[in-house]
Amino acid sequence: MRLAVWAPTANAVVAVIGPADGERVKARMERGDDGWWRGPDVPHGTDYAYEVEGDGPWPDPRSAWQPAGVHGPSRTFDASRHAWRDGDWTGVDALGAVFYELHVGTLTPTGTLDAAIAQLADLKAIGVDIVELMPVAPFPGRHGWGYDGVSLYGVHEAYGGPEALQRFVDAAHRRGLGVCLDVVYNHLGPDGNYLSKFGPYFTDAHDTPWGWAVNVDQADSEGMRRFICDNALRWFEDFHIDCLRLDAVHEIRDDSDRHILAQLSDETAHLSERLGRPLSLVAESDLNDARMVTPTAEGGLGMTAQWNDDVHHALHAYLTGERHGYYVDFGPIEVLDKTFREVFWHNGTHSPFRGKTWGAPVAPEVDRRRFVVCASNHDQVGNRAIGDRPASTLSPGAQAASLALVLLSPFTPMIFMGEEYGETRPFMFFTDHDEPLGSAVSEGRMTEFAGHGWEALYRGDVQVPDPQDRLTFLRSKLGSGLGATTATNDVIAAWFSELIALRGRIAPRAAWQAHPAGVAELAPRVLAMNGPLRVIANLTEQPFEVEVGQVLAVFGESSDTSGSVRLAPDTVVVTEPLP
Repeated sequence: MRLAVWAPTANAVVAVIGPADGERVKARMERGDDGWWRGPDVPHGTDYAYEVEGDGPWPDPRSAWQPAGVHGPSRTFDASRHAWRDGDWTGVDALGAVFYELHVGTLTPTGTLDAAIAQLADLKAIGVDIVELMPVAPFPGRHGWGYDGVSLYGVHEAYGGPEALQRFVDAAHRRGLGVCLDVVYNHLGPDGNYLSKFGPYFTDAHDTPWGWAVNVDQADSEGMRRFICDNALRWFEDFHIDCLRLDAVHEIRDDSDRHILAQLSDETAHLSERLGRPLSLVAESDLNDARMVTPTAEGGLGMTAQWNDDVHHALHAYLTGERHGYYVDFGPIEVLDKTFREVFWHNGTHSPFRGKTWGAPVAPEVDRRRFVVCASNHDQVGNRAIGDRPASTLSPGAQAASLALVLLSPFTPMIFMGEEYGETRPFMFFTDHDEPLGSAVSEGRMTEFAGHGWEALYRGDVQVPDPQDRLTFLRSKLGSGLGATTATNDVIAAWFSELIALRGRIAPRAAWQAHPAGVAELAPRVLAMNGPLRVIANLTEQPFEVEVGQVLAVFGESSDTSGSVRLAPDTVVVTEPLP
């Protein structure tokens, strides 16, 4: 494996070969006309770092392996050493697939990729199609969410390193599951970020919430553009990943003639054709603009799909009654109805929360499966003051309604780990930074939630968990791993299985063309979602009688009468649509 690093403005680069605590030798690097410095060939498992003009040594910007942490030397990794056993895997179509978002560190007691392999059979059995891993790039400390990763080509050592990710993907494919990897291209974490030591990876031409923007449109931006595209293609090819979830792409500021996302989309499509299996890109974007999923040939950015937070916000605000923060824009049934019919609530309308007009309309012909929706995810749970899940306060019937509206919607559904059985343990924000950054993160977290009205929401004093406290991390682990633990969990899990079994009836796009989506109230807090299947939820404390088609599934208690059904309080039914 030949050592190489992009450092276009450097006058000298030296490879320092050997472990940090052992004998090290220096090797000269030769500069090419393309700004790349190339050095000697070294075998798999060799520790190395780079000195740039006498400073350093620093880890490789494209390090695949950081066994000694983000500040230690890199280690060469030969991805071709893995003997893949997924030769019959033909891929998975992300559109309409059931995504299951999980955090490796909190899914199991040991928090490793190898431990997660043991859960794959259960995930397949309950109807999951694609397992979505929160970021695995190396980050400071042992535990964290992963969005402060700094070695974007690597895999966090506490999770098992790069070989463990290959084993995980291989095992998933052998069980018929696709794998989506959450990647962060809009910024790097502050601790262990050495990219600027090598060249113009960042630019002060744009500001982001994390400071300087990644340089994809200024002088010498080709290096960062290739850094991003090569990273994505490598996950697809060397690790057999099926899908990438791109974090907060609205913070990738690109004023060039060809947006980096469009370039990435086209290069991914070419690789997909060469590999002979579908490769997907799912963007997290709050722009509410269908250009994100419009093909590049039509002037779009070409993403396979994008997250749609408006559906989450509308559903959460309706079910919980919460109106703080961005939920101020949501809540009424009319809002929920519009998101199901038109995708976005703000599609060229005024947003009181933002104080401006937001979004753009989505044309009726745009496939609704290009929008990923959920009732819970890491952001919407973990960024609450105490990381509480909806299941900790919603009634069982409201949980059942939430699952039905997501899984039987015209969109691509995603659930957050534990949601399938009503997990009530929190998922909180946790970090493991060294000082002084650790204290700064803790203090910032407390300040962030001050005065946001959480006291009124939780009806009392709010003790925001310290992200640096190891107990915050431990308390965020799933209660007993995957599987029901209480009678309520059993009922929710059974309901989830029934809904998954019904999904096949709504999968074809033609089904939604014949029965367009819509949501209404038959009476206050009696919810009805219309479509190829009909969902009716009585969220009141009184029985409610309603005319229905053939009843296909019931959560709670109901009794049939002539041409109608009587729903007990906190009961949900799925029926055939009315003639």
